[in-house]
Amino acid sequence: MVDTLPYGSWPSPLSAEWASAASPRFEGAAFVGDEVWWGESVPTEGGRTAVRRRAADGSVETVLPAPWNARSAVHEYGGGSWAASDDGRLWFVEKADQQVWELAPGQRPRLLTGPDGDTRYGGLRWQHGVLLAVQERHGDGPVPRRAIVRIDPAGDVTEVVAGSTFVAQPALSPDGTRLAWIAWDHPDMPWDRTRLRVGTVVDGAVPEWASITSGETAALQPEWVDAGALLYLDDPTGRWNLWHTRPGVVEAATAVAPADADTGGGLWVLGLRWYAPLRDGRIIAIRTNGADELILIDAAGAATVLDVPPTARLVVEDTDGERVLISGAAVGGSGIWLVSADGAAEQVAGGGSDTPLEWYPTGRPVSFAGIHGEVHAYEYAPTHPDVTGPADELPPYVVFVHGGPTAHVGGVADSKTAFFTSRGIGVLDVNYGGSTGYGRAYRERLKGQWGVVDVDDVAAAAAGLAAAGRADAGRIAIEGGSAGGWTVLAALATTDVFGAGISRYGVADARALAADTHDFEARYLDGLIGPLPEAEEIYLERSPLSHADGFTVPVLLLQGADDAVVPPAQSEAIRDALRANGVPHAYVLYPGEGHGFRKAETIVHSLESELAFLGQVFGFAPPGIPPLPLS
Repeated sequence: MVDTLPYGSWPSPLSAEWASAASPRFEGAAFVGDEVWWGESVPTEGGRTAVRRRAADGSVETVLPAPWNARSAVHEYGGGSWAASDDGRLWFVEKADQQVWELAPGQRPRLLTGPDGDTRYGGLRWQHGVLLAVQERHGDGPVPRRAIVRIDPAGDVTEVVAGSTFVAQPALSPDGTRLAWIAWDHPDMPWDRTRLRVGTVVDGAVPEWASITSGETAALQPEWVDAGALLYLDDPTGRWNLWHTRPGVVEAATAVAPADADTGGGLWVLGLRWYAPLRDGRIIAIRTNGADELILIDAAGAATVLDVPPTARLVVEDTDGERVLISGAAVGGSGIWLVSADGAAEQVAGGGSDTPLEWYPTGRPVSFAGIHGEVHAYEYAPTHPDVTGPADELPPYVVFVHGGPTAHVGGVADSKTAFFTSRGIGVLDVNYGGSTGYGRAYRERLKGQWGVVDVDDVAAAAAGLAAAGRADAGRIAIEGGSAGGWTVLAALATTDVFGAGISRYGVADARALAADTHDFEARYLDGLIGPLPEAEEIYLERSPLSHADGFTVPVLLLQGADDAVVPPAQSEAIRDALRANGVPHAYVLYPGEGHGFRKAETIVHSLESELAFLGQVFGFAPPGIPPLPLS
């Protein structure tokens, strides 16, 4: 029998503790001999990244135990924090000192580089018997020196190549004589303009190189097919597709299986990969046009879709030449899957929650007419196997705004989404203009228009959902973190669409962000708003803090005390403005958290705070959740 209860008050077994544990964060995976290894964030251990392995007999062990924490801070966002060889040696970047350590079987970790408090490492890659890394050296100047380096077994670090503000994704040819890599300079971001470079290795270094791409496109991920042939990703057509070239040979690069979809994305963290060449010449790759799909490209360029469980946040982690390891999100949770060329997929880590799939909402792709063009989103309606809402009541909704802003959400519900929908609160996840996954034109819609296009798009999506009769127009909240928090605050201050807002470490003052943020994003705002000081008036006009009088609905502010990307001062400035204007609000500061929450206790408290806040504002009582005091 199905009960009828007011939306938002539905009883749910999906607790905040469940949500914290249900979707672990994976950070890399690799074939190591006949084993599969992967990095996994452990919320119950302070969010540290452990390295685990699955042996050939299926047993799982921890390779890197507590208190070791494999987490890089290169570009602040890190990535590529560990690598391993077939004989079971592990190299990892220890979060505490940002140095590379080595863990040999049966031994304790030993420091391999440093100690050097001004140097960081990330993007570790073990190729053809060589350990490569991206080195970031901080000195007296505002721009760190970055280089691709080789780290020898004795700990000697040799600079292989530099020559640009940023370097990433090194690929060594099978014979060890050539290196390919991605380079870019301020003020560009890696989804705007990069260069694919190739050079000959001479005495361990690359003294000269050639640029294979024009520098007007966003090339990514070079991979050698053999000593003379190179695959890479590029978007001269407006879509990231695969390309094939022979560096040094006078012939044009050729597209491989071109499509009106993206194989590629925002290079926010080092180590990201979107395809892998197999030993027989075929290629397994990700294609994204809203949702992700995994495809197999044959020698003739024909693509076949592989039916694998994950369809969002897909990353190709590694290949042994015949199979690939992918990470991604499927209904029921995120995980690591081993995929063969015939499409057989075996989950080796994560996901596998005991929660019946009937508790997870189905993502419905939707689009809305906006001022700047079509707006893409995924809708997750309230979902409960035993409860429905009153016939005369429309459900409350939360509009999720992703960060970046150059990022993307797929159509798979995560544990946070199910946490809300199982209680009778719908979720609308918006890929506003500026998002990846829909081609260059869609992501460049935000060029010079941050704080305008994103705000207009989320408002249009929310209003469109209400106009379609799917959401209660008076009970639509908006929530997001970082750049998503900026959009939340700007939408609350300049539109009347939303009845409440939740900002997690959101940007409130664009000028302060430009002055305080780290080097990776130091010139990001040049493209999103305009260069300083010429565009200072625009920075003032766009900043939510400049429109403090526009805040009239309740706001919840959640902030990490150790956030170096968006410091607490940004949230606290909004808190002070809300207090001065008498707007109901709450401000929660989490010690020991940075840009993104990793500790189990933080995730639990923040989720329960969000739910309690929505209940107080929209007039429902979530069972078992204490009220959140509002100032």
